Amino acid sequence: MTPEPGRAAPPLADGTPGKVTDEVTDEITEEIVEEIIGAADRAEDAADRAEDAADRAEDAAHLPHDGGEFGPQGAPFEKRNPFYLGFVGGFGALTAWFLFEAIVGIGSVLLLVVVSLFLAAGLNPAVELLGRRGLRRSWACAVVIVAFLLTVALFVVAIVPVITDQVTALSTNVPGYLDDLQRNREIQKLDDEYDVIDKLKDYVANGDFLSGLFGGALGFGLRVLSALFNGFIVIVLTLYFLASLETTKKALYSLAPASRRDRVSRLGDRIIRNIGGYVSGAFVVALCAGLTSLVFLFVIGLEQYAVALAFVVALLDIIPMIGATLGAVVVTAIAFATDVNAGLACIVFYVVYQQLENYVLYPRVMKKSVDVPGAVTVIAALVGTALLGIVGALLAIPTAAALLLIGREVVVKRQDTR
Repeated sequence: MTPEPGRAAPPLADGTPGKVTDEVTDEITEEIVEEIIGAADRAEDAADRAEDAADRAEDAAHLPHDGGEFGPQGAPFEKRNPFYLGFVGGFGALTAWFLFEAIVGIGSVLLLVVVSLFLAAGLNPAVELLGRRGLRRSWACAVVIVAFLLTVALFVVAIVPVITDQVTALSTNVPGYLDDLQRNREIQKLDDEYDVIDKLKDYVANGDFLSGLFGGALGFGLRVLSALFNGFIVIVLTLYFLASLETTKKALYSLAPASRRDRVSRLGDRIIRNIGGYVSGAFVVALCAGLTSLVFLFVIGLEQYAVALAFVVALLDIIPMIGATLGAVVVTAIAFATDVNAGLACIVFYVVYQQLENYVLYPRVMKKSVDVPGAVTVIAALVGTALLGIVGALLAIPTAAALLLIGREVVVKRQDTR
């Protein structure tokens, strides 16, 4: 036992009294600590060697001791071997690249699936409304599906022929409108220099006005068939997702850990409600724009193109930010080509209507569905348009709202608890 510093030590072998100083005590303590640390390191190394030996023994236990005429099999590669790590890492990188190329290859199919999911979420509020009225979800889905199919059939039967006739009449009258434009002095100067009017007139008269946009008659027909097929796929997937929405949600929520499943379910339900509210609201706003334009065009005397132009306005109004302006520009251009007074009336009407839509109608329709700041709306619409075109612009705002909700309820709250 080490004596305390400053106290007399036990007598030495020859009877001489011993004495231990503080320096000697510190040296003895350091030696003891070093011995303990060394012993611990040696024990850890021995444990590692024992673990490696156990792994090799386990691997050897799975190998036949008698390898036949070719001898026993060798030990497998060590997982820390550089060759093993390089091979597995390279194989993982190649697999990731293959999966990426596969996803890019089926990008169009995935886009149809995403659009169908959004449309199903947009129809889901109607199903929930019928459910709150006491109707079972299966019957509510059936009612909404039948109403949706009847609406599509009514549109195809009643509206499409009218739109086709009016587009044909519009393309037939375009050369006359160009003659009227040619009488303008500024237009005459440009036409004398570049021969623009005659080129446009020949382009329309020769039947290239529509087919040229799609690469000839064959290309136009293929594009039409492709659009019809994609529309049919979207309708089928939308109805399927609507009918199995609850089952799909439960299957996705079950992938979350049990401790977080309730919170994930609540967040997922909120996101789906927000998407459904946005899609429904966007169609309501677009329908109001189309019906208002239809009445206005009948009032100013453009009834021969009213249905087609109103449909264009409603279709473009679904696009955030720029859709309403594009529709107004198209209608105003046609109105000016027909009558100057009608064109001026269109300018006044659409300026006033867009103010009402932006500051009165749109906020009231969307106040319960999405809560996205204006700057985020602009950025999301630009990014969505750059990535996926018109479809990306349609999906941008609800996607941004979902990301903001996740960031606010998950990321920010997790940071607050640290």
